[in-house]
Amino acid sequence: MESWLLKQVNEVSSRLPADSFKGLSVLVTGGAGFLGSWMCDALIELGAEVVCLDNLSTGRVGNVEHLMGREGFRFVREDVSTWKPDKSFDVIIHGASIPSPDDYVRRPVETMMPNSLGLLNMLENARKTDASVLYTSTSEVYGDAEVIPTPEEYWGNVNPVGVRSCYDESKRFGEALCMAYHRQYGVDVRIARIFNTYGPRLDPEARYARVIPRFIMQALRGEPLTIHGDGKQTRSFCYVTDMVEALLKMAVLDS
Repeated sequence: MESWLLKQVNEVSSRLPADSFKGLSVLVTGGAGFLGSWMCDALIELGAEVVCLDNLSTGRVGNVEHLMGREGFRFVREDVSTWKPDKSFDVIIHGASIPSPDDYVRRPVETMMPNSLGLLNMLENARKTDASVLYTSTSEVYGDAEVIPTPEEYWGNVNPVGVRSCYDESKRFGEALCMAYHRQYGVDVRIARIFNTYGPRLDPEARYARVIPRFIMQALRGEPLTIHGDGKQTRSFCYVTDMVEALLKMAVLDS
């Protein structure tokens, strides 16, 4: 890993409680993706034993290649919907997803699987082994929000049959499934609604490159910045290390 990336990972680790993950067995689904790979990095530095599960439908081996061979790290190329773990975990971080509209409009069925069958698979494992589950949900559960800024208590304004519903509705179902397992079986679940995360490993050349890397690349090339509409739109952005710190705290802290 590049030294400046390692420095950022170490900064995340330093802001978490000492020994918070030391010796814990942690499964990160979607671990070779943009956000998942950063969580794998931080967890290894925190002394966790990490299994990185990814079928590489959107993730890249290059995101975790530097961890190959590290003590406590194992990469498994499998689909979260069908994979049967050969061990138990203390913490399951379920990040497997297809988050790009370009991808999920082309692959709607595949998009729904990680947040339904895949999450069910992880919750069943957690129920049988007493693991805790952190589910990475999305701001898209609010749909085309009619309340801005949007409070967490807002139930949303979602089109259940629209072209984006494969992502929006599967994430909403995932949240409901988490709470059903919590209420019926007592599974320790935590739900994070992620907005717009940016930082290294986010592919600026992807067809659905998020606005910050796209603006940066256009500026570096001397191209006009692409603005849609009147340019008065607002967005909530979070740098990747801040997001990872928040997610890991959610995964391990009681309050």
